Amino acid sequence: MPKMKTRRSAAKRFRVTGSGEFKRSKAFKSHILEKKSPSRKRNLRKAAMVSKSDHERVVKMLPYA
Repeated sequence: MPKMKTRRSAAKRFRVTGSGEFKRSKAFKSHILEKKSPSRKRNLRKAAMVSKSDHERVVKMLPYA
């Protein structure tokens, strides 16, 4: 059987934690930052986890993660 291909776009967006969860960055931080409050921008810096409902989809995109 041939090797499975990793979706490169997903590989750049997700990192696997030690417990097998996927870490992701938050959206809405790239532009139009003037109207967003400092506390909101600060919270957007923090990493987030992929939700349970999306976990299986990310696993399929990253077969060797």
